[in-house]
Parts: sequence; structure tokens; C-alpha cells
Amino acid sequence: MLKTKNQRIFLPAFIKPLEEKNQAGSNKRFAKPKLDLLQPLRQWLDKIEIQNRKLAKFIAKLIPAQCPFERDIMLFGRTICHIPPMCKLNPLYDELVYLRFRALCYLVDQCGEDIQSYC
Repeated sequence: MLKTKNQRIFLPAFIKPLEEKNQAGSNKRFAKPKLDLLQPLRQWLDKIEIQNRKLAKFIAKLIPAQCPFERDIMLFGRTICHIPPMCKLNPLYDELVYLRFRALCYLVDQCGEDIQSYC
């Protein structure tokens, strides 16, 4: 703490101690790379090309537009609890949604179909 004429300045509030800087740097140096076992499956899903109307329709029907697990539990007309959507817990969720989007885009752009029935 430094004393000035009218104010006291607390240096630790503005300067990080030397120990904290060294610890932060050492954690980055020894960080282990993460092993992603699902990466080959993610890449395979991203590489699927939709070139067939039947395949596009099958994918659009197979992958739901909204999470099917989200529910409101009601008793006597009152909501007791809400079960949140669990789809975000699926590690392949983003890839599956993107695959469905590509299938719907194929149906609209290449086949000229109306996709309202899939939404």
C-alpha cells in the first residue's frame, strides 16, 4: 500500500502477483491434448452427400426437427415439472442437424418439393 497526499493506492488490485503468472503459464505448458473418439464419425457425417430424393426424404423423416424428449408433466391441468430438451447432450447433435438441413435444402433446390410437412 502506498500513501499519497489524500488517497491510498492498493497495488495488488492492479498488479497480479508473480506466482499467479507463473502458475498460469505452467498449466498451459502441461495441458494434455484431448482425445476425441467421435471425430471420425463426425467427419463421415459431414462428408455424406445428398444426391438422391429417397435418401433426402429418409434423412428428413429420420432426424426430428425438434427435440422429442422435451415434455411438460401435468397433473390436474397444472404443470408439475418441465423436462428440458436432452438433444444438446448428444455429442453428434450438430452434425445430425446439419445433415438434416442439407437433406431439406436438396429437396427444395434440386427436387422442387415443398418441405412444410417435414418441419
